[in-house]
Amino acid sequence: EAAASVLLLRAGLALLAWPVYLLSFLGIWEPFCRKVFFPFFLEKISGVHEKKSKKHKQELFRNLPDFRGPSGQLRLLEIGTGSGSNFQFYPTGCRVTCTDINPNFQEGLSRNMKKHQHLHYEQFLVAAGEDLRQVPSGSVDAVVCTLVLCSVHSVSSTLREVLRVLRPGGAFYFLEHVAAEHSSWTYFWQQVCYPTWKLVFAGCCLTRELWKNLEEAKFSELKIQHISVAIPWMPIEPHIVGYGVK
Repeated sequence: EAAASVLLLRAGLALLAWPVYLLSFLGIWEPFCRKVFFPFFLEKISGVHEKKSKKHKQELFRNLPDFRGPSGQLRLLEIGTGSGSNFQFYPTGCRVTCTDINPNFQEGLSRNMKKHQHLHYEQFLVAAGEDLRQVPSGSVDAVVCTLVLCSVHSVSSTLREVLRVLRPGGAFYFLEHVAAEHSSWTYFWQQVCYPTWKLVFAGCCLTRELWKNLEEAKFSELKIQHISVAIPWMPIEPHIVGYGVK
């Protein structure tokens, strides 16, 4: 019965979003989404999400300086930097390498770099989380990834790359939205929205149980907390936050 309701409501939602489906069929939506819509939307929504998640992020990144390398420097790589909303949480002198699969965030990124001159920006790489071949193995002290694992093609390949580029004893920090409790209304709506949401928001998957991927990855130590960062009318809830040590 629930499955039938999900399919019916999915069809209704697809009907409402038919222009997007049509543009996608014609091959117009993807490039427009990557260049214009997604960067614009992400900047708007990340403002709201930032306010809601700020205290969680401050708490999360508090022990970043503990992972400085033997040289005393902290070399940090961020996967899916977007426009750089995490820069404010990084410690002074931190050497940041930014990566994103989408090069169209430059405007917001430059603005945030100017605002946060307490950091050294090493380089910006156009790269997917699953393929960080431009980054040498064992070359960074920390990897950061927030609201990105929902849209990578392969979570396990991305986590393998994270572990490859981290030095032994380095840490991977994450804050991600995940699937809700299966018996909940939120999960019901996540299933309803899933196909249309994924199309409209550049491959974002609402029902990933990312804590399972993290538990399966080969971290020597893993701290995961299930938290709530509720945004009204958004099915991206609940969240997990924490870090894993290589």
